[in-house]
Amino acid sequence: MGKIIAIASQKGGVGKTTTAINLATALAVCGKKTLVIDSDPQASLTFGLGIRKNGEKIKGLYELYTGRTTLEDVLVQPLENLYLIPARIDLFMAELEIFTTKEREQTLKSLIERYKKEFDYILIDCPPSFSFLTLCALVASESVIIPVQCEQFALEALRIFIKLLWRIKGNFNEILELEGILLTMFSKHLTLSRMIAEDIKRVFRSKTFETVIPRNIALAEASMNGIPAIFYAPEAAGSVAYKELAQEIIFLT
Repeated sequence: MGKIIAIASQKGGVGKTTTAINLATALAVCGKKTLVIDSDPQASLTFGLGIRKNGEKIKGLYELYTGRTTLEDVLVQPLENLYLIPARIDLFMAELEIFTTKEREQTLKSLIERYKKEFDYILIDCPPSFSFLTLCALVASESVIIPVQCEQFALEALRIFIKLLWRIKGNFNEILELEGILLTMFSKHLTLSRMIAEDIKRVFRSKTFETVIPRNIALAEASMNGIPAIFYAPEAAGSVAYKELAQEIIFLT
């Protein structure tokens, strides 16, 4: 049975989508059949995996939420072992269209639950805020990876988000667990970056991944070119880190 992991943060610019793209790709390269779901109306994950159709509408998560199509019709395969449910900007309309439906927060879970056995991992890239789409993703997931940028106020924001997770666990999804906290955009040359990383590791200990994602220009360049970093610049520090993260998750699973 595949493991469903949300990648979530209430803060933008922390490497959430970069993590979804490169972790999913690294797992696929390791031979793990992986499905990644773009649950962010910005569709950065979709573009970051090279899915562009010159203005042509891409069927994706919006059509699934609103019952206009089936999973088989929206699946895209960017790479061997890697499958994608893409997104478009009109995904935000799904919140309005299913708002009055019964148990609406269970919608995504119902959509993917029966396909769980077909994949080793299912990753869900959430919007950079706590929205209805984020709630649906967390209700559908078994665990959460929280990317945290090594900067001022990161620890307090992390505490608030984890409190929110426990509320969701108590009210909507009793099996939800914290997969791990992922330190991102780390710079060993900056004192503040080192201090924040040390503080988070001290407070959250075993719930912080050993792998740390460094600040690395190749990660940003890869996304802009629609190519996962581990193919765009396989020897870059960021690419190596995401391959190490994949191995860490496989070991923990």
